Amino acid sequence: MTSSLWVAELLAPFRADPEGTAVLSDFDGTLAPIVADPAAARPLPGVVDTLAALARHYGRVGVVSGRPASFLVTHLGGRGLFLSGMYGLEMVPDGGSEVRAVAEAEPWRAVVEQAVAAGASELPPGIDVEGKGLSLTVHYRGDPGRAPEAEAWIEAQARATGLVVHAARMSYELRPPVERDKGTVVADLAAGRGQVCFLGDDRGDLSAFDALDRLAATGVSAVRIGVSSEEAPAELLDRADLVVDGPEGALAVLRALIDDP
Repeated sequence: MTSSLWVAELLAPFRADPEGTAVLSDFDGTLAPIVADPAAARPLPGVVDTLAALARHYGRVGVVSGRPASFLVTHLGGRGLFLSGMYGLEMVPDGGSEVRAVAEAEPWRAVVEQAVAAGASELPPGIDVEGKGLSLTVHYRGDPGRAPEAEAWIEAQARATGLVVHAARMSYELRPPVERDKGTVVADLAAGRGQVCFLGDDRGDLSAFDALDRLAATGVSAVRIGVSSEEAPAELLDRADLVVDGPEGALAVLRALIDDP
């Protein structure tokens, strides 16, 4: 990580005005190590307690993820956090447990289910399909050489269903054609705040950085924190105000927001 002095300087406006601050983060690869089986992902030890402490201190603390919101509730719920899942298609208000879906996305649930069933029967070994209710992900981490087959299948499904393709880490996603992404969620959560930061590690987090760019242009103190790994896209790290090493580095930054300097 960059020097602790630089981190303290970068975060000083946040500490000076906690009520006017939003602290927002991705989940996979940022708060949780990447694992081969997505269902086995868990927050890094110390993350949950730190997020709870941040929620008690700052005006708005949230996790904005591609995970189903129900997964986030299971591992992070009940701690005062705003949880956003499925790239903004689902949300759980601060500290709650009820998952609410964006109304425009709900009619696409049956379409996604049919695509998941097709993937389970059509995709070869080494390519896995993960249904998430309102979206699906096709993973080829188990056999990276099958990336072209995964891409061809996902593109064919997009043409047949009207779902939209999004490239992700060693995977492709199909989502409803609804104008929601991490950037729109970040913009909503940052409304009225003087300071906002977002921690992310993947291509899907670029829209959150875009939102921070727009907020910075209006005078908001916006800090983009890139979480590095072998798979982190260069564009995201190049745009970051601060780059940290993996979930351990992300946790250190979050702790710096509540620990005495």
